[in-house]
Amino acid sequence: MYFKVKKTILLLLIIAYHTHSYAQETATITKIEIEGLKRTKESFLRRLIKVKEGSPYDSLKIATDVERLNRLAGIAKATSLITKNTTTNYTLKYTIVENFTIIPGLRISQANNDEDIAFRISAFEFNLLGRNQIIGGFYSRDVFDSYGIFWEAPFLFSNKFGFGVNYQDNVTFEPIFVNDDDEEGTDYRFQNKTFQAFLSYEFNFHNRAEFGFLIGDQEYQIQDNQPNSGLPNDLEATNFSITAEYEFNDLDIDYQYISGFRNQTNFQYAFNSGGGNFIEDAFVGTNDTEYFLKIGKRGNLANRLRLSYTSNEDSPFAPFALDNQINIRGIGNTVDRGIASVVINTEYRHTLYEKDWFVIQSNTFIDAGTWRTPGNDFDQLVEGNAIRFNPGVGIRFIHKRIFNAVIRLDYGFGTANNSDSGFVFGIGQFF
Repeated sequence: MYFKVKKTILLLLIIAYHTHSYAQETATITKIEIEGLKRTKESFLRRLIKVKEGSPYDSLKIATDVERLNRLAGIAKATSLITKNTTTNYTLKYTIVENFTIIPGLRISQANNDEDIAFRISAFEFNLLGRNQIIGGFYSRDVFDSYGIFWEAPFLFSNKFGFGVNYQDNVTFEPIFVNDDDEEGTDYRFQNKTFQAFLSYEFNFHNRAEFGFLIGDQEYQIQDNQPNSGLPNDLEATNFSITAEYEFNDLDIDYQYISGFRNQTNFQYAFNSGGGNFIEDAFVGTNDTEYFLKIGKRGNLANRLRLSYTSNEDSPFAPFALDNQINIRGIGNTVDRGIASVVINTEYRHTLYEKDWFVIQSNTFIDAGTWRTPGNDFDQLVEGNAIRFNPGVGIRFIHKRIFNAVIRLDYGFGTANNSDSGFVFGIGQFF
């Protein structure tokens, strides 16, 4: 009798399991609704999401689509809601809070000649035509005038395949450092005209790549009243470069809070002509690894590791600058250059005040890095005199419904001998 009861219970459990599985397998999304749209095209979002009307109900795919929508520049917050019409017919509704995406930019700093004020003004639209295309440009002056124009459509051809182009004419006043004892550098007028075009492809939700080319003209002209450094007075070079980028993105974004992991790798191989022995064919690679962790209700830990390398090891015209707008806050404008670098940025962001769309966030950070200068071995990266270490504090003013609307003010403290300290102002988080 005991065994018969046991077999009966087991049979009922098997039937219940298969009945439940069958119900799950036959549950279908019969209708998808999207509400809250003002500028973003509904047809664009329907093409982008992977769950379609008629698809089997899959909570994981729906959650992934919500994350996909939250990554779009045009969307501040996306949520989903499932309504059961019957046991097997579901309605899926997405509620969208849009971003304002026409963003002006302003950056002001001391010019590299330590006399003038440098500035950069820009304007970008991040949701062109309601399809999250990017168009915009900038004008800047750092002793000399520069400008650039950009257009990128990540989903131009399909929900995976996109295209982008940009043109820049950058003219800057930059110091070139001959050796490790050269603290002041030799000042050059550096003009770099580039045209770039690339294709982008999204393999899946986490992985995407870009591949393209860049055509450029470079010109270096030594400035007046410079010491005899042994460098040429003029250099000109043209290059054709193959460019590639690969990104793994597993970030979860909830307004000012970010959690997860992202890795971005950039490669460029430049075929140069002209420039003599100073500007040769070169491989340039940079890898950024970022990790974000939500701490409690108001905290966010952010970390970035940047590794950079170029194969042109002897040229003083090294591509990686030590600059407080790029890697070490408070260090100053282009105080050194390297052919390889390791930079670690870590910061704790804490929400001090939040009401509706407005957020005030404090920031405590440590920026540290080391540089391999031209002509030196990799051992230099671990030598004490090549390491820069700047802790600091800052504040953020954030508009939650304007894309990347973060006004940033940081103060970095120089800790090494002769290290500078100073304020750094910018738009958007530092990373």
